[in-house]
Amino acid sequence: MTDGKRVKDGSAGGAYRIEDLAHRSGATVRTIRAYQDRGLLPRPERRGRANVYADAHLARLRQIADLLDRGYTLASIKELLEAWDAGRGLGGILGLVAEIHGPWTDEKAVRISRAELDELFGGSPDDAAVADAVQLGVLERVAGQDDVYVVPSPQELSVAVELHAAGVPLSAIAGHLRELRGQVEHIASRFLEFTTEHVFARYLGEHPPSDAEAAEAASLVRRLRPLAQQTVDAELARAMQLFATRHLRRHLDADAPPTPDETTHPVEIPVATMQAVTALVGARGAAAFITAAAEREVKARTLDHLASNHAKSSKLDEPP
Repeated sequence: MTDGKRVKDGSAGGAYRIEDLAHRSGATVRTIRAYQDRGLLPRPERRGRANVYADAHLARLRQIADLLDRGYTLASIKELLEAWDAGRGLGGILGLVAEIHGPWTDEKAVRISRAELDELFGGSPDDAAVADAVQLGVLERVAGQDDVYVVPSPQELSVAVELHAAGVPLSAIAGHLRELRGQVEHIASRFLEFTTEHVFARYLGEHPPSDAEAAEAASLVRRLRPLAQQTVDAELARAMQLFATRHLRRHLDADAPPTPDETTHPVEIPVATMQAVTALVGARGAAAFITAAAEREVKARTLDHLASNHAKSSKLDEPP
């Protein structure tokens, strides 16, 4: 023994007591023992009355920590490490994980001071707006620096600046982003479900994919990654042209007859309801807000109706 903690080992490099291994790996003694009990970490060598750990244990603990950071569960890590021990390798799988976890945009985060932020939005401090931006992730606080923020997407912040300069209140911008984010997250979820079903299902068996399969899946991720944004960009451009044309036509030519899909019907709405909507989104946005709320309710009821019919049909198909 050289220093009371490290033991000399001429065949396997360093050898450590459990406390020293915990210090070097960043894991606790309790965690190391738990990993041993679950079969994630080999048992130490017994030398006299002491348990001795080698550099291989230290490397394994660092592998486990890396996989946990990548979002793996301990159960899946055990399968991966067993594959590694069997000689299958982790290179392809870790490459696939890195591809999925990598940035899905070319934007680079920047830092901005509170003074610069206030200047962008007219020079008047607005703590409530900043709190909204932090809650939405448009701004991220920097530890130990109360007057500095990270901007993950400068493009998103630039949009907010332009909208505010055009007269849109910051509270309305935040509300619009919350609504938009929910819709975009739904699109992203559907795209992932679609590609999983038709492209990646063959790689998602009960066991981790081989190195070759993981490398092939990573290549597919790289090829398909831009498709979601390209599709949304194209469809958004089509929809904006369609609705902007209709919107402009209605406002410039009030007497023009509506097209078949622009037909409107007068509806009586309680004064109190209109006042509440106007206070929320303004007079100009009231009609669009009520229309959107009605369409959302119709869609929800349609989905409920379809689900109810499916449930009834399933019961009818059940054997007596």
